[in-house]
Amino acid sequence: MKVRVISAVVALAIFIPILLSGGMIFDIAICILAILALKEFMDIKETKKTIPDFMKFVSYLLIVLIVLFNLNSSELVFAIDYKVVSALLLGCLLPVIVYHDRKLYSVNDAFYLIGGIFFLGTSFSLFSLLRSTGLTYVIYLLLISMITDTYAYITGMLIGRHKLLPDVSPKKTWEGSIGGTVMGTIVGVTYYMTVIDSFVSPVGIILTTVFLSIVGQFGDLVFSSIKRYFGKKDFSNIMPGHGGILDRLDSVIFIVLGFMFFMNIL
Repeated sequence: MKVRVISAVVALAIFIPILLSGGMIFDIAICILAILALKEFMDIKETKKTIPDFMKFVSYLLIVLIVLFNLNSSELVFAIDYKVVSALLLGCLLPVIVYHDRKLYSVNDAFYLIGGIFFLGTSFSLFSLLRSTGLTYVIYLLLISMITDTYAYITGMLIGRHKLLPDVSPKKTWEGSIGGTVMGTIVGVTYYMTVIDSFVSPVGIILTTVFLSIVGQFGDLVFSSIKRYFGKKDFSNIMPGHGGILDRLDSVIFIVLGFMFFMNIL
């Protein structure tokens, strides 16, 4: 527990000033996080099959391209050019022919990389896009994630009886999930209506926040299922006691993606 607390304090001491500063410093930090997240995504696959070093290099270049592509946007709308998509597809698929050996690099490996690069690249690009529009949106999404996770744990520990998905995450319960959603929604809605927009439709922001809280919990389960498939407890040990980047940002990644649906509605 002591290691876990120290690790969390150090991470917050680094992250909070970067979050508050925004601008180029934040964008560079997000790009580094995206690279580290992709490394974890590739490392966990290597528990079953090695990825060629050249393809790792190509993958890092592609995710940087995706993350940095949308930084100059002045509107809260994510867009990605077909040139970037083409580079992603060609960069991962053409080497299948070059290697011409499924033991080294197959079409399955290519689509694993395509999915991971596009998924993580889009998610982290949205982090930067949201921060460039203002700090308040980022805090709103982080609050939903943190409060939901915290109260899901507390509620589950106190009154949790019915397992949610024991094959994926044995400790999670329906009671914990409901408790986390309720508290995440209360705190998220209160923050949004007092800090971001007091004239927003109460029904709209409540439904949005409930949706994002639930999506965040699904994100946690999705990443848990990936770890279980590869027989790993954590994606890495970059944060002692907490795991890796993907272990800590699993719910936030899905919340940010879910928020895309409401960017032009709220």
